[in-house]
Amino acid sequence: MGALFVGWSLFFIFVLIRFRKGRHPAADHAGVRSGISTHLEFSVVLIEAVLLLGFAIPLWAKRVNEFPPTKDAILIHAVGQQFNWNFHLPGPDGQFGRRDVGFVTNSNPLGLDPNDPAGKDDLVTLGELHVPVDRPVIIELSSKDVIHNFCLPHMRIAADAIPGSLIPMWFKPIKTGTYEIVCGQLCGLGHYGMKGTLVVDSPPEYQAWLKERAELAGTQNAPAPGAPPAGPAPAPPKTENPAAKPESKPLVPAASPSPNG
Repeated sequence: MGALFVGWSLFFIFVLIRFRKGRHPAADHAGVRSGISTHLEFSVVLIEAVLLLGFAIPLWAKRVNEFPPTKDAILIHAVGQQFNWNFHLPGPDGQFGRRDVGFVTNSNPLGLDPNDPAGKDDLVTLGELHVPVDRPVIIELSSKDVIHNFCLPHMRIAADAIPGSLIPMWFKPIKTGTYEIVCGQLCGLGHYGMKGTLVVDSPPEYQAWLKERAELAGTQNAPAPGAPPAGPAPAPPKTENPAAKPESKPLVPAASPSPNG
């Protein structure tokens, strides 16, 4: 890119000197009459095509498709719904709790399995996401209802959140601060208000936030004093297959008794 910049700069300087007003006081509407210009134009187009197809696109594809190692990154689940963003982070054990669509309710939009011990300390936030600075962040996107678009304008990255799909994206914040999260896909009447907040913390601030959220999650999940131990949570409802049920026959009314009987 540096060589390309220097080359074009020298060419522009040459044009400014070669076709200055003092040398050409009157306009020449015929332009350059030599065939060199035609060959030069084709050469420039060819070189630009080679740079674009041979270098720019492969390098960009490598940057986007090659994800950082999971051990070095922060892994987050983001679930869009009309008209909010839900964020799911692992707790101190570093493991995500199991999710199942059968557990999805208004109070459990992520479908977390209450029977899974790995999910007892998971962190769930609505509309606000905290990440540490100078560390890669991998976000796995999905949607509860319609197609949304998770867009971070300041990070110059966006990806669709599609129901039934898990779409990964990643970025690496290099500056602490508060940034906006928006939905880049028209998703309903409240689309304009589907916003969130990305907070990039320093490592100590991020650890303090994790500790605070973990304590809050532990308080919410802890049973009340004197309450009996909770039994196992019900399994997700199963959808019955009408085709598997025996066909019901209409009831036939009993015959009326004969008046002579």
